[in-house]
Amino acid sequence: QIDQIDIHNPKTGKFVLSVYGLESNATVFDVKQAIQKQKKNLYPDRLEVRLEQKGKGVKDDDNLEKLNLKTGDKLYVKDLGPQIGWITVFLAEYAGPLVIYLWMYQRPWLFYGDDADLKPYSLCTSIAAGCWSVHYAKRLLETVFVHRFSHATMPIFNLFKNCSYYWGFTAYVAYHVNHPLFTPPCETQMYAALGGFIISELGNLSIHVALRNLRPPGTKERNIPFPTSNPLTALFNFVSCPNYTYEFGAWLSFTIMTQCLPAGLFALAGVYQMTMWALGKHRNYKKEFSTYPRNRKAIIPFVL
Repeated sequence: QIDQIDIHNPKTGKFVLSVYGLESNATVFDVKQAIQKQKKNLYPDRLEVRLEQKGKGVKDDDNLEKLNLKTGDKLYVKDLGPQIGWITVFLAEYAGPLVIYLWMYQRPWLFYGDDADLKPYSLCTSIAAGCWSVHYAKRLLETVFVHRFSHATMPIFNLFKNCSYYWGFTAYVAYHVNHPLFTPPCETQMYAALGGFIISELGNLSIHVALRNLRPPGTKERNIPFPTSNPLTALFNFVSCPNYTYEFGAWLSFTIMTQCLPAGLFALAGVYQMTMWALGKHRNYKKEFSTYPRNRKAIIPFVL
């Protein structure tokens, strides 16, 4: 029995409240629920529990005995702010680019003036619209049917930040590729890049399915990912996050296919952010698994 644990604010270190009557096998999630009973607005998903004031958050399923907590000990709890579901954010940030691009493909007078939609479309413009649509339709379907999230929510601010990024870049790229004055590259370049885009999209889907199968339904279990019988998962032999590698490959191919500077800027912005995520995940894999393959890089084989 743990009679009392004091809760402190990690920013100030000051005492906030105490929780009482916890069993030694109680979990961190039980502590969060006990806090919510005293402060209704502090629901578990918006709380991060730390053992030290400047330490990292502990997992919800860690029990107090494992964490060596006893009566009178301190926990530091950070309020992460109002939360929103991951699925909701993903659906919003991916549906926007699909709708916006297809709308821009029709050359609305608001952006292109009257009669722009009557001017001929290049084959490259139409293929680009198809590629963009397939990519974001795939993302929407993966969100609903493939992804298993380790966290149920994220800060609600992320909804506005993520949507601004995806929706804004979509309008920027779509305006140029769908413009009546757009000049496509030669057909050889276009078709070669289209092939790269298709392979990258299939590879990205293959990695997402492989990662999904590593986590049993309803759990937060983590395992070392390895290639499956699908040859497109062979990138696991070289990098920790091949889904990001394929994602960059898709947008690099799209850039070559359209020969469009805004598409290239979108690809560069994406690979920068994905590299930051990949490096973090790569470090976590190596810390969590002592047998993690040491020859793997984070996102770019043999390089990074």
